[in-house]
Amino acid sequence: MQHAVGPPLPPPHQPGHGPAESWSPAAHHPGPQPAGPHQGPPPPGSHQAPVPPPPGPPAFAPHGPPMPPPETTGHVPLPPGAPVGIPTPAPAAPDPTTTTLAVLLIGPAGAGKTSVAKYWAEHRRVPTAHISLDDVREWVRSGFADPQSGWNDHSEAQYRLARRTCGFAARNFLANGISCILDDAVFPDRPVVGLGGWKRHVGPGLLPVVLLPGLEIVLERNAERSGNRRLTDEEVARIHGRMAGWYGSGLPIIDNSQLDVPQTARILDDVLTRSIASPPAW
Repeated sequence: MQHAVGPPLPPPHQPGHGPAESWSPAAHHPGPQPAGPHQGPPPPGSHQAPVPPPPGPPAFAPHGPPMPPPETTGHVPLPPGAPVGIPTPAPAAPDPTTTTLAVLLIGPAGAGKTSVAKYWAEHRRVPTAHISLDDVREWVRSGFADPQSGWNDHSEAQYRLARRTCGFAARNFLANGISCILDDAVFPDRPVVGLGGWKRHVGPGLLPVVLLPGLEIVLERNAERSGNRRLTDEEVARIHGRMAGWYGSGLPIIDNSQLDVPQTARILDDVLTRSIASPPAW
């Protein structure tokens, strides 16, 4: 005789069968189900465990990784930052005593150009050459055209040749890391053959500085000269008057009327420091 019992347990899970393949008679035949031919009644006092409802069909999963939930906080992502470094200080002004320079020292006869240029070159901490236009001009021993005997085409040609020779030497020194200082009586009213010529011979990096003491000082220093470098007072005064045209030109001017050679050389370093930081327009 068969006894009515609860629904049978679901079949055991088989490999390869997911939750969608679970089978439950209760889901297809609600109500009490007859017991099988070999299933006896449950023992007294036992309770049949409830059968969980069958799971629903799996949700549709699109291909690829799951999408993150939409951002609703208003947060704007920023690019990754970098560590804040220590501010770099502004570069210091270059030291004219250790920088390779090309300097043109301009001034009338008796201004002390040669003495200041020679002292400045001797006391620098880097190799420096002094190139004197008068020295190079006097390399011509036979056929020397002395302007004291009269300024003519021959003397003008020798001055031009001496300037080109000095410029060629200066470029060679600079190309080998040796600074140079040149001295010449360049007139402001002849820019093409004067300052412009030096710029062409040496290069645009040439730094011109004017050495211009008072007329009385120039006359005293000229009186101490000898040989063909000593000029008449009238010629010295004429050259000094023409040199006054450098005022207002924008070039740095040093009045060394009350300065000795070492003091003038120190002021020259200060002037060159400003010229390196802000080159004069010439």
